[in-house]
Amino acid sequence: MPSILVLGGSGFIGSALCEKLVERYGGGSARIVVPCRRPARARHLKLLPTVELVAADVHDDATLGRLVRGRDAVVNLVGILHGREDDFDRVHVQLPRRLAQACTVAGVNRVVHVSAIGADPGAPSRYLRSKAAGEAALAAKALDVTVLRPSVVFGEGDQFLATFARLQAVLPVVAIPAPQARFQPVWVEDLATAIVRCVDDRTTIAETIECAGPEVYTLAELVRIAGRAAGHARPVLGIPDAIARIEAFFLEALPGDPLLSRDNLDSMKVPNVATGALPGLARLGIRATALEAIAPLYLGSRRWPTRLDEYRAAIHRR
Repeated sequence: MPSILVLGGSGFIGSALCEKLVERYGGGSARIVVPCRRPARARHLKLLPTVELVAADVHDDATLGRLVRGRDAVVNLVGILHGREDDFDRVHVQLPRRLAQACTVAGVNRVVHVSAIGADPGAPSRYLRSKAAGEAALAAKALDVTVLRPSVVFGEGDQFLATFARLQAVLPVVAIPAPQARFQPVWVEDLATAIVRCVDDRTTIAETIECAGPEVYTLAELVRIAGRAAGHARPVLGIPDAIARIEAFFLEALPGDPLLSRDNLDSMKVPNVATGALPGLARLGIRATALEAIAPLYLGSRRWPTRLDEYRAAIHRR
């Protein structure tokens, strides 16, 4: 009975991954361990057989060592979009470094690490630079690592298209920064399938795989798609870069995660699209799902969970 540790398993991508892992291993033939600070916030995962929620702080070395011990594979999904330099370093660099050390000590070799398209030591944003440093930290140890670099991820429960849809429900006009910034969104179900296949497929060891959807969109196009899918499309206007940076500065000062940060603006200077220089989803036998086939199913109807489940079932039957 394989034992798989999923760091970040209670989040948006992690929830989809846990479902896929349970599906892959037949519900009763694997132990899937998901550590989280507050297990009560991940109650939805308790419905999945063989998923075990553990109250734990993965940033504590002793705790991480105990969690890793005896696992057949570790999947690292932990990431943040906003924060100070220290925050990005702690989550994207130090955690992978400490995970690599813990796996080395415990004799656990198989690691699947989710990074981001655009990760590069010379990238303009702290987010992308820290993602590249995290990849390097894992590569520094003699582990069997596969790195997945997704574009922005959409799907049921996302904070991407859903945010644009909510804004258009209350605003007469939506003003956005960097309207020509390019993205190649990937469906969360396709990304989760890719992770599971990498766990299974040892030929992907030492590979970096780009996970992107079939189409490239500008940010303005994505906002319009979200509005149409939700049934309340609004005019979309671009904000000049200088004004956007001022707006982001004030949004960062508000409590909680900001709607927009200056680091986000820096990240959007890099096209969030597959480079073509690395393998893509086709490497794993996955045909990427079109955003416009999925967005109306979870943005446009009060009955979207049922409709989305039906679509998932149809995908699985192919």
